[in-house]
Amino acid sequence: MPSLRTAVTAFGRAPLLSVLSVTTIAFSLFAFGLFGLVALNIRKALERVEERVEIRAFIADKTPIEVVAAASDEIAKFPEVLRVDAVTQEDALERAKRELGEFKDVFEFEFLPASLDVKLKPGNRDPATVRRVADKLRGYEFVDDVRYGDEWITQLYRLRNIAGVAGAVLGLAFAGVAVIIIGATIRMAVLARSREISIMRLVGATNGFIRRPFLIEGSIKGILGGVLALFMSYIAMQALERYLHFETVFFTSRIAFLGLASGALIGLAGSAVSIGRHLKHI
Repeated sequence: MPSLRTAVTAFGRAPLLSVLSVTTIAFSLFAFGLFGLVALNIRKALERVEERVEIRAFIADKTPIEVVAAASDEIAKFPEVLRVDAVTQEDALERAKRELGEFKDVFEFEFLPASLDVKLKPGNRDPATVRRVADKLRGYEFVDDVRYGDEWITQLYRLRNIAGVAGAVLGLAFAGVAVIIIGATIRMAVLARSREISIMRLVGATNGFIRRPFLIEGSIKGILGGVLALFMSYIAMQALERYLHFETVFFTSRIAFLGLASGALIGLAGSAVSIGRHLKHI
């Protein structure tokens, strides 16, 4: 393919400029990827906290075990419910002693009531869904009280929404910076080859024919910058784990592929903007 060959040849003609372009793009995408890595780990941390969301329905004293068992089976069939655990007074006492060991001597057998602990399915742990399921549990006659940490769940999802919005805004900002940087590097390549472009126009080359090698060059630079940015992000993650003893997760292969594709698109966009603007003046 002539355009691809021309784009690859351009790398050899100005190796220093090409390396500088790829490195600049890589650092721009590295900032974007590093923020994405932080956002990913924040999301994973919130998901781990979210797994602890549960509704606890306290059972009135002297409620027949058959009634509780039947209600437990019925609640387990709710579309939002993942699992229902029946906790007896003995179980509640043992759990309290285990979780609050320093106060285990103050607990008595009938101090804590039995309960139904309801775990919700992923995607059904938002405040509105939890509140709706809690209201259903309150409808059972043997339920004395229902607790689920309403304020805690609301704050958790508020933090999750804020993190999502901030991630989207800053991600777009970093992508915009990357487009500008790639456009600037392509502009230098266009100016360096202005004489060649003028000759091509004199022999009848169309704007599309002239643009194509630059667009391919921008895409290649975006991909190479993306590969280098992924490598630097991985090194940064390893450094965090080693020196701060902070457990992190890295991008999945799918996210990494999307990152490389995004680098190619950003390179293509930066090249298109730059070459379109500067061809008018050549």
